[in-house]
Amino acid sequence: MLSITDFRSGMPTGIALRDALPRASMNVEDAAEKIRPVLEDVKLRGAQALRDWAERFDGVRPKCLRVEAAELSKALEQLDPQVREAMEIAIAHNQAGHRAQLPNEQVTQIVPGGTVTQRWIPVERVGLYVPGGLAVYPSSVIMNVVAASVAGVEQIAVASPPQARFGGRVHPTILAACQLLGVSEVYAVGGAQAIAMFAYGAKGQAGLDSDTLCQPVDVITGPGNIFVAAAKRLVRSVCGIDAEAGPTEIAIIADSGANPALVAADMISQAEHDPNAASLLFTDSEELAGAVEARIVTEAKATKHSARVREALSGKQSGIVLVKDMEDAVKAVNAYAPEHLEIQTENAHELAQKIRNAGAIFIGSYTPVPLGDYLAGSNHVLPTGGTARYVGGLSVMAYLKPVQQVEYARTALKKMAHPLTAFADAEDLPAHQEAVNCRFS
Repeated sequence: MLSITDFRSGMPTGIALRDALPRASMNVEDAAEKIRPVLEDVKLRGAQALRDWAERFDGVRPKCLRVEAAELSKALEQLDPQVREAMEIAIAHNQAGHRAQLPNEQVTQIVPGGTVTQRWIPVERVGLYVPGGLAVYPSSVIMNVVAASVAGVEQIAVASPPQARFGGRVHPTILAACQLLGVSEVYAVGGAQAIAMFAYGAKGQAGLDSDTLCQPVDVITGPGNIFVAAAKRLVRSVCGIDAEAGPTEIAIIADSGANPALVAADMISQAEHDPNAASLLFTDSEELAGAVEARIVTEAKATKHSARVREALSGKQSGIVLVKDMEDAVKAVNAYAPEHLEIQTENAHELAQKIRNAGAIFIGSYTPVPLGDYLAGSNHVLPTGGTARYVGGLSVMAYLKPVQQVEYARTALKKMAHPLTAFADAEDLPAHQEAVNCRFS
């Protein structure tokens, strides 16, 4: 089922190594051209366009695009108590994890009488996208909303696809999570059209073109398919985005002492997300690789979403990478830059310190990725497709703006007048020096 890439006799370097590793093909540019008309239509026709595209893409025409308060309350009242308890634990853990990310305001005295204060100011309004295709993700509601609320965002809006089996309404578990988190602005809008609604705003609820359905936002975050990623790319000049997230990925570094049953279970757990999900094992043990392959063949048949799992694990994006030693495993993983990285080795902590490129790192046999998906206190909205080389996972920083506040006294400015005049002369900007020197005329 799993392809084998064997680097034991020699491993390429640089871009050649990156290209030699299994990877899903994801052409965001092609997807962007396909959905560009969707964004333009939503920008032009608002609510009417949102209903038309929902009918085409989601198979249902939602009656109400904005969820009513009574529906949110009802969803929470009818939520399974055990699921509610799990959500409450996840919220508490994520609040603790995200509060630790908050940067402190810092005042630096540059010269006597001259200070620069580093402030962190939250954006005013955000749009959070929660997918709802092959699976339903109340956990993504928690990850997005907690990060934004801890950052201090005042206006939080959530969008999730209308569900045909619920008559064009958002899945009730998603609504329950929103209610639990105190989010009252929720829309039954999915895919690229939701990104367009957040970026441009939308008019015309219930056919009244003078009404405003949704105001534009400052930042859009949240996972989604390739069309959501493409839509984010197209609107990033209008508002901020977190990242262009694609199909989920797991990479596992494991040595001969790892338990093949645990490795196989973790690879399957990510494969059940999506037929395009990537599951990769990096190991220097041929025996472990064979044992993991055998377990996967057996377990993949027994799991609920077996067809999806088998397609993901047999795709070109998944496989086993054999390496000479753990040092090469680290080099290969850093080249791959996975969304999730598990390290199941004897010296897991030591190896983790050598990892430069990964969305999140899970250390040891008792820290599986699903823990991070729900309850670990970390955020599960993470970079995919190798983008972990230059971007991190969703955090409070996605909603904060660094603003420097400068304050100089008269004496401090006077000491800077001479060197500032020299700079202004060098750049032939005499009005710059005059703006300073006129204060001492």
